[in-house]
Amino acid sequence: MNRIFAAFLLIAFATGAGRELTGTPGVMMAMSKAVIDASRAAVELALGLVGVMAFFLGLMKIAEQGGLLTGIARLIAPLMRRLFPEVPPQHPAMGAMIMNFSANLLGLGNAATPFGIRAMQELDRLNPHPGTATDAMVRFLAINTSGLALLPTGVIALRAAAGSSDPAAILPTTLFATTCATLAAVFLTPLFARFFPAPRIAPAPMSQPAQAQADEEAALAPLPRWAGWAAALSFVALIVASVRYGQIVSAWIVPSLIVAFIVYGLTRGVAVYESFVDGAKDGFQVALRIIPYLVAILAATALLRASGALPFFVALLAPITEPLGLPAEVLPMAILRPLSGSGAFALLADLLKDPSVGPDSYAGWLASTLQGSTETTFYVLAVYFGAVGIKKMRHAIAAGLTADLAGVAAAVFICSWLYPGAA
Repeated sequence: MNRIFAAFLLIAFATGAGRELTGTPGVMMAMSKAVIDASRAAVELALGLVGVMAFFLGLMKIAEQGGLLTGIARLIAPLMRRLFPEVPPQHPAMGAMIMNFSANLLGLGNAATPFGIRAMQELDRLNPHPGTATDAMVRFLAINTSGLALLPTGVIALRAAAGSSDPAAILPTTLFATTCATLAAVFLTPLFARFFPAPRIAPAPMSQPAQAQADEEAALAPLPRWAGWAAALSFVALIVASVRYGQIVSAWIVPSLIVAFIVYGLTRGVAVYESFVDGAKDGFQVALRIIPYLVAILAATALLRASGALPFFVALLAPITEPLGLPAEVLPMAILRPLSGSGAFALLADLLKDPSVGPDSYAGWLASTLQGSTETTFYVLAVYFGAVGIKKMRHAIAAGLTADLAGVAAAVFICSWLYPGAA
């Protein structure tokens, strides 16, 4: 990450200085303004997350004390054990990761972030090398950056506002693209790990209480098979309902989630108010902890855009990508998406409102699919790793960007196949 951050800044400065000295006045001034605005926006973004994180971390505490996270982890233990063999089956990290994945699947970005931070904190408790990302941390982060989602509500709403005849018609293309990106993250992350080995420092021996707890967790029996089938059928039913009644279902998700957690806590004898307040206390501390990481990423991205380096790179690639099905008007969004989610969303809004493109053209379909099926890789890196002080990211960036590339390729393929007449 040190080299990437330095490269962003040096490329931006070299590009901006070159343009300023060769007859494009005002570039350096624009870069100065951009870095200041981006730094301010990073702090505002982090502080804006305080309330959301405090609320959902409070709910997580209720679920944890009531045993819900352990129960969910036991329910899908076979799958999670294969994905995360380093994590004990009933460890709190399992439940937090499951809640994060579930929130992402349902398009609940605000809810997914607190769950993801909590999962990263729990994974860090198992980390024998503090400050260095473990294989489980990188795999969890790569799955997050692949943007696995069933219901991209924000993109659907944007398409509706742009006058699309069928705003939710991007659901199949989005599901295909995000599934391909997630599979790439799952299968390629172990390969990248071979080129970025963890430190060979002997980990500290596990204390007797911790060992006893791990043995007790490992000894817990899995739930009956019928429970797994019931959960799978419920999930399939939710997918069908989301696809068919997306906008109606999405409005019920967060309120239903709140009520479910509270009712579950009450039935399990949890002091829901005290537990909620105890969990919510972490929200402010986590937000403060991630501010430096957000400032670094957002400022570097803003400099690249203001200097003209990013537009130059887009113009360089456009002749290559257009024959492959990625038109020039969509390429800037595809490149910016891993760097800035808000920037990519703004580009999508402009594209869909453009009369020459529109939401129902091939470019509109493809851009909507890209926005709904990929995640802001560097933002996720900054927030999740920043929350636990990870500085040595190992293969996290390579895994995240590979998942992004797989998502872009899958989106181009499925949109070209399903909507050839719109190209």
